[in-house]
Amino acid sequence: MQHPVVPELAHATTRPLHWIITAAAVSGVIALSSLFQPGSATAAQPSHGAKTPPATAAAPDPADADFPLQCGTTEPVVKQQAKGDLDGDGRPETVAVVHCDAGMGTPPDGIYVLTRAADSPKPRVVATLVDPKDRLTVTDFALRDAAVTATLVGYSSPDVPSCCPDRKTPAKWHWNDGAFIRSTPSEARSV
Repeated sequence: MQHPVVPELAHATTRPLHWIITAAAVSGVIALSSLFQPGSATAAQPSHGAKTPPATAAAPDPADADFPLQCGTTEPVVKQQAKGDLDGDGRPETVAVVHCDAGMGTPPDGIYVLTRAADSPKPRVVATLVDPKDRLTVTDFALRDAAVTATLVGYSSPDVPSCCPDRKTPAKWHWNDGAFIRSTPSEARSV
């Protein structure tokens, strides 16, 4: 009589009940493991030479700003606004297109850059990119890649009636060595 090399394991024969118990055990382990997940990762690799932005840096609200406009009995109106870090200091600025409220017609716009001092919650105007005295209307306003872009609609001379602007000039401003530098992406053209 020959003896098998492997002894008989009568208890190793699988039955449907074994598979049901195994499936229930695996399901239980998966369900319990979902209750014990680690927290979200919050660390990030700092880039070399990058400034760490303040944790609570919020862009200034133009509704709280005092704009250098003489509107008489009406209030300045914020026509458009955009927020972003223009000077690379890690704190966002707000760029606002503002004009005096007018009952009719198109009042000239101004473009102002607002920031907030670290010791004051009130925003302040730090730059005037377009002065309303220049009689320009701002269209196609945007802030992208730390640059402000707009199309300036205006007049070729004081003799042109206010109803009919005849100049359209694209403009772009970017921060460089402590000041906003204006460039004109393409030549001015008549409307």
